Formats: sequence, structure tokens, C-alpha cells
Amino acid sequence: MGPAAELGLLVGIVVACAALGVARASFYRARRRLAPKVVANHPRHVPARALGANERAAVIEVLHQARFADSSVREVYAALLDDGLYLCSIATMYRLLRALGESRERRAQRRHPRYVMPRLVAAAPNQVWSWDITKLGGPAKWLYFSLYVVLDIFSRYVAGWLVAERESHELAGRLLTQSMAKQGVTPGTLTVHSDRGAPMKAKPLAQLLADLGVTRSLSRPRVSNDNPFSESHFKTLKYCPAFPQRFGSLQEARAFCRQFFNLVQP
Repeated sequence: MGPAAELGLLVGIVVACAALGVARASFYRARRRLAPKVVANHPRHVPARALGANERAAVIEVLHQARFADSSVREVYAALLDDGLYLCSIATMYRLLRALGESRERRAQRRHPRYVMPRLVAAAPNQVWSWDITKLGGPAKWLYFSLYVVLDIFSRYVAGWLVAERESHELAGRLLTQSMAKQGVTPGTLTVHSDRGAPMKAKPLAQLLADLGVTRSLSRPRVSNDNPFSESHFKTLKYCPAFPQRFGSLQEARAFCRQFFNLVQP
């Protein structure tokens, strides 16, 4: 904008901007931004109807009354009008509270805890397992089978799986116990990660894992990507060209999963 300003002193801003191809609005906006700001040294004028120090103290004392502890400023204002008392406007009440740092939420609010993102690292097999449950379409609408899969995140090896008619923490506990026995897992060396579904959060399952010496890891609440290993494995299963939309029976679903896992397992 410097050349436009220099040329504008000779031929005018309109002609200078047209000659240089600069929009006049951009020129004036840049000039305002670069211009030094003038700060007035005189004190701010106090309106004649402004509240005095005693009046402001009286308003604050009313706002601090116990009966207004859980009331908003507008509720306080309306209650005072019902009592036939007018102290000041709603904006003035907010201004006085803001000066004291009391214009935020005045009621006790519950704060959700901040959950740490789970970071699972496996340097060898049978160190970290991930498990989840997915639905398989049944022979009729609204009828589904539940597929439980326990996955070793080090090698993506399926340590155990189960197809059942329902979701249950008893079935999940039985599957994890049998998978640990089959893989020869030593107590105190395994971490099992899952989302926060009902079977995963069940207290009997948590107690069982504690008795087996297994460290339990859970996804953060309302976070859908904290269990990516099991989710990606389910997508691989359901995007298989041979995967049917529905299974005719529980035995058919088990037969397909057995064939699929035997195909992908080394």
C-alpha cells in the first residue's frame, strides 16, 4: 500500500488506486490498521444517573442474600420487582457482579473427569489383547448373533472367538479364561483392552480378570476410535466378499467364522 499512498499525494487516492489496480476499500482498511491509535488522557465521563458507592454496595448485598444463592440475575430482578423494589437494571447487576468476578455460573456444576487416552504397546505376543463384540445378522429381521473376538495386537492373531445368541459377561469371562489357558499366558503379564460396553464393564468380569492377574484397559467414554484393532478386524471380516448379509442359523454363523479365521490365521 506504500506506492498507492505516495502516488495518492500527487494525483489523489481514487486515481492512484485505479492506476495500480488496488481496491480502495483494501487501501483504507490497511491505512486504518497501520495508523497509530490515539488514547484519550482525560478520565471517562461519569453519567449523572450512575449509582454511587453506597448504592452499589446495597445492590451487591441484595445479590448475596441466601435466598438468591441459586438464582440467576434475571430471576433476582423479577423477584425484587414482585416485592415492589427496584434497585437498578439487569445490565447494571451483571456489571457489578462482573467487576467482582461473580458473573459466571453460580450453582455447583458437576465436572466430567478427564480420561487419559489409552496407549497400548506390545513388544511380543501375549502382552496386550484387544477384544470386542459385533453383531451378525440372523435368519430374520431384528435377530442377531453375537461374535466375540480376542485379538493379539502384536501379530493380529485371533487368540479366541465365540459366536453366541446374546451378549453376556459370563460368556466373555469364559472365552478369556479359555484363551489364556490355550495360549499359556502367565499371570501378571497380560493387558486386555476393550471398549465400555455392558459386558466389558461388568463387575464380575472385572473381578475375574483381577483374579487371573490381568490388567484391564478401557476406552474413553464416548470415544469410538480407542479400540481400533478390534474394529478394523471386524471390518475385514464383514467386507469379505463371501460374507453373507444374514446367517440361517447359529451353526452356519459358527461354520463361516471358523472357516474365515482358519483362512486368515498363519
